[in-house]
Amino acid sequence: MSGAAERTYRAAATTLLTLGATVLAVIECFLLPLRIGSVPVPLSIPVAVALNLWLPRVAHRTTGWRTSGVAVAVAWVVIAVVASMPRPEGDLIISSTWRGIGFLLLGALAAAYAVGRVLSRRY
Repeated sequence: MSGAAERTYRAAATTLLTLGATVLAVIECFLLPLRIGSVPVPLSIPVAVALNLWLPRVAHRTTGWRTSGVAVAVAWVVIAVVASMPRPEGDLIISSTWRGIGFLLLGALAAAYAVGRVLSRRY
């Protein structure tokens, strides 16, 4: 593969993986208040941790670019932070309950750990 074609492939893969991370973050945010009857089911928390540990590594392995792994993690963090801010109408997606705080904290920690691992790889 020529240099230009390889860069195009890597850029397209980075874009698709970042878009996928964005879509998954939105889904996780809306699954956060999931309940079965009156029992809260914090399914989003383990899913966020697992995907934030996995996606940056996949992005880095797929493209060979460290920035791909960083872009995937940053996309998740940006979506989660924006979802935790109240809208002018008063709507709030991630509230300040134990599930919301756990989701933000554990998801961000997992993303930071994965980015640290991606950035520390040597070639």
